[in-house]
Amino acid sequence: MTPPEAQGPGWATTAGRHASDSSATRRRFVAPPREAVDAACFAHPLFGALAPFSRLLEAAQWPSIETLNAVLPLSEKQLAEQDAALLADGRHYEQRIAETGQIATRACNWHDLFNALVWARYPGIKRALNARQCQHIQQVGRQVRNRAQAALTQFDESGVIVRVRDPHLLAAWDAHDWQALFVQGAGQWVSGEIGVAAVIGHALMEQALLPERLLVGKCLVVQGEEDDACIAAVTRALDAGAVLQDPLELRPLPLAGIPGWHLRQDAGLYAQADYFRPLRAGREYPPPLCVGGLGPH
Repeated sequence: MTPPEAQGPGWATTAGRHASDSSATRRRFVAPPREAVDAACFAHPLFGALAPFSRLLEAAQWPSIETLNAVLPLSEKQLAEQDAALLADGRHYEQRIAETGQIATRACNWHDLFNALVWARYPGIKRALNARQCQHIQQVGRQVRNRAQAALTQFDESGVIVRVRDPHLLAAWDAHDWQALFVQGAGQWVSGEIGVAAVIGHALMEQALLPERLLVGKCLVVQGEEDDACIAAVTRALDAGAVLQDPLELRPLPLAGIPGWHLRQDAGLYAQADYFRPLRAGREYPPPLCVGGLGPH
């Protein structure tokens, strides 16, 4: 199989992967080759939680799967190279993790490297996502996907946990009032009235290898004071099945609007209506989670 990186960075169109979409096509991001990535990109706030693993990201050579298993705290899980021998067991990717502890991982692959690093950084979140996916696979089988699975996958790939202290900022966000949230509200991002508590989505990280990209996070929001407490609140809610029953629970956040998250933050950027999109008629978002509880605040 041709490595994705051999096709050049950007978007590629591929056939659908699942039986339910075999006639469809889908767009797949193709990451740049390792030698084309400027190590300076890892100073971006999106990668902040991965700072302890900077050598694995910035080194000229790919870390081997054996090296990753040796240095990453994977909480009783283990990376396993995704090859014919591994796939011969016939297990679903998620069920293999739950039943054997093996995380199928492609060698020399940005997407799977970031997935491994998120497992090391946020093991509680990843275990909860895996357990929920397995529950739904048991309910609906392997050939179809329900809305809860779609929500779980979106959060796994593109998820961000946002901490909010000021309810007025959340109201602006829910109205897609991007000027109020990002421009008038810039100082509140700096002061911590609102902030990114954790980036969970490993696909977001992969796309951030191209710094000019305008990325959108799919967010769970927690009303709280401290990032760690907000992350713990999301973990509890996932464990309890209190969130991510539907993709519409996730708030889209144009990450380039956050102060310091994009090189060009001028009037032209914020005028891009295809990125800073207006609220669709009838679209509503759930209340935020609260620290210390399982459900919405």
